[in-house]
Amino acid sequence: MSQTLPPKRLLSVDTLRGFDMLLIAGGGAFIERLEGKTGLAWVDAVAAQLTHPAWHGFTFYDFIFPLFLFIAGVSLVFSLESGLSKGLGRETLMKKVFKRMIILFLLGIVDKNIPIDFFHPANIRFGTVLARIGIATFFGALFYLYLTPKQRFSGVVSILLLYYAALFLIPVPGFGAGDLSFEGNLVGWFDRTFMPGRLLQKTYDENALLTQFPAMCLSILGTFAGSKLRATDVTENAKTLWLLACGAVSIVVALIWGQHFPVNKHLWSSPFILLTAGMAFIFLAAFYYVIEVLQWRRWTFFFEVIGLNSIAIYLLYRFIDFEKTAQMLFGGLYSFTDPKWHEVFSAIGALGLIWWLMYFLYKKRIFFKI
Repeated sequence: MSQTLPPKRLLSVDTLRGFDMLLIAGGGAFIERLEGKTGLAWVDAVAAQLTHPAWHGFTFYDFIFPLFLFIAGVSLVFSLESGLSKGLGRETLMKKVFKRMIILFLLGIVDKNIPIDFFHPANIRFGTVLARIGIATFFGALFYLYLTPKQRFSGVVSILLLYYAALFLIPVPGFGAGDLSFEGNLVGWFDRTFMPGRLLQKTYDENALLTQFPAMCLSILGTFAGSKLRATDVTENAKTLWLLACGAVSIVVALIWGQHFPVNKHLWSSPFILLTAGMAFIFLAAFYYVIEVLQWRRWTFFFEVIGLNSIAIYLLYRFIDFEKTAQMLFGGLYSFTDPKWHEVFSAIGALGLIWWLMYFLYKKRIFFKI
């Protein structure tokens, strides 16, 4: 049956966000460190999926950040609609989103540059994960508030096609047009020429300027999913099928397009955007169906605790050495084991400490929002 009132938030969205952040906050490190230790081929195969390819190619770990951008778009719809229902105008809401973008940009600088070399701006890295989240959600809000769904979709298609055309048609000095190598691609040249400060790979930075355009498409696409989940005239099963269909179509188009324009996280290539968006639609469909439709909710609490404080856990994981703390607290419990397992136990201990800290904040109803 369809809902009579749109929900203020969905447990499935918070749980999926928590699942995503878990892989960033220790869960990914734990699984990665199992590689070569268990003698089980399937464990090694899973562990291999938690490292990034050197250039072209795709692993599951490449999906983690795009999934967060997509979920940000989903949540954005609920937040904006809540503001509109309270009588806030579009301009007021955009000011709030703009302020959030600036705060995330500044936090990103702190995150990636501690200690900050204030007197040498050329040593400061300005292209950061948090800045990308802020920019993507700003444009996601702009598209959602001022454009029709058809215009939003056309905007996404136009951005991905123009990005594709630019990388293949605009010549790079010394390399020509259509060079997608690490040294010769247009994105790297543009960053080296116009991006101030320090680049992540010295001559290239995947979170710098040009890649902002395809990346924002993930949040814009997330707003379509958010709108569908808020709909009151669509059954829950129909919503699930719609999400699955969107995901399947997106993945098929990505795989076909990827035959010419490689899937590449570093370039945030157009097929990479469609592939990860398709996966995000399908993951959201699965979480929504299990949690909201089937009402299987007992398992969600572990992830919900993390998902409700995603910014906090990201910054805490950056500034607090949880593994070192875990080694000091729990090292005596596993000191007798084979040393090759110590890094695995340290990762488990760090993950446990992070979760209990998030649980403490949850019990105190302390949620850091920007």
